[in-house]
Amino acid sequence: MSMPSPKSLKQFYKERISQEKTVGIINLGCARNLVDSQVILGRLKGKGVKIVNADEADIAVVNTCGFIEEAKQESIDTILDLIKLKKEGKIKKIVVAGCLAQRYSKTLAEEFPEIDALGGIEHLEQEKIPAQVALTPTHMAYVKICESCYNRCNFCIIPQIKGKFISRTVASVLEEIRQCDARGVKEVNIVGQDITAYGMDLFHEKHLAKLLQEMVKITKNIQWIRLLYAYPAHITDKLIDVIAKEEKLCKYIDVPLQHISDPILKNMNRGITTQQTIELIQKIRQKVRNASIRTTFIVGLPGETDKHFDELCQFVQNMRFEKLGVFTYSPEEGTSAFDMPDQVPEEIKQERYHQLMQIQQSISQSIQERYIGQTLKVLIDEKDKNEENRYLGRTEFDAPDVDGTVFITTPKPLTIGDFATVTIKDTLEYDLIGTI
Repeated sequence: MSMPSPKSLKQFYKERISQEKTVGIINLGCARNLVDSQVILGRLKGKGVKIVNADEADIAVVNTCGFIEEAKQESIDTILDLIKLKKEGKIKKIVVAGCLAQRYSKTLAEEFPEIDALGGIEHLEQEKIPAQVALTPTHMAYVKICESCYNRCNFCIIPQIKGKFISRTVASVLEEIRQCDARGVKEVNIVGQDITAYGMDLFHEKHLAKLLQEMVKITKNIQWIRLLYAYPAHITDKLIDVIAKEEKLCKYIDVPLQHISDPILKNMNRGITTQQTIELIQKIRQKVRNASIRTTFIVGLPGETDKHFDELCQFVQNMRFEKLGVFTYSPEEGTSAFDMPDQVPEEIKQERYHQLMQIQQSISQSIQERYIGQTLKVLIDEKDKNEENRYLGRTEFDAPDVDGTVFITTPKPLTIGDFATVTIKDTLEYDLIGTI
């Protein structure tokens, strides 16, 4: 006897859920997904259900990621774990949402009949602020200002999953910022697949710099506004000037360059050249005092030769990025790069990954050492559970969950969510050690 097909998310949201039921969520992937997870919980909490940990819930929701092969595998493994809990009677229903569900809904329904409801990504409200249940500490928040990507890189499936690029209205973004400020949030992280294209659909121009200036005017409690994912071809001189001028804007530039060799940039359809990339980084360094640049690169794209990779290695050595991540190219069906000739063998991708990370490791160590003896403003995130009199915090140069930590030793108790002045005494590979 075949099992019934899973409901759609729309049907699931509409059905009456007993207020005795509990709901928990597992968020996979990026901070943009985290915002979607908060919206999903907001919808369900509006029905009166109690929010608990997913492994203790009657209804377990997993918000999946389907960006690259590793993310897809993590999503599948999590679904399998939930199916096991359901068979053991520990949870009653499984809801699968997000990018993987958007991309492979039919396959998931066929392969995993234990799934009770299945649906894709959350639709971005342009003018409304949906109710959310915060999955972050109370002193920080993520605010999503746009959905999908204005560019169409040949290796990336995101525009096909997310659909047409869409920006929220200025009024709705600023109202959410006001709400964050009113409840005492100290750090706001602005997210979207391509935040530097914000406003292109609304105003036919890049509007992020103006939006940030408005944010700064209306905030009192918020002291850090951080930009996550600034597409390099869309960074304007005005945006750089605003980041340099406004004290509340973190001097942290998250700009995924992906490569530096002109032939590979062209294969990627990045819309920027080697020379333009170099000039952009030089301009940021010149205008933004103490700028901390985070970037990512992809190695092993079809057509990448030893010469192209050597050019990338030399570029990384010359530019000395403060933060750097490396991915091996993941062939995704439905993208232009999937069918390109001259695919790079997996073992060569791995060799290049390790070589580039090794170069960055020594750069990171020397960059970290320059902080020794400096006094830095640090946001206190949590108390160390393993050591007395120690707290964990971040500087403005460290984004939550992806960058380093400041380990702070102090005999006096600190308040989570407050800022502290910390003297840096020592460094680890990616972290700092300080005292008050």
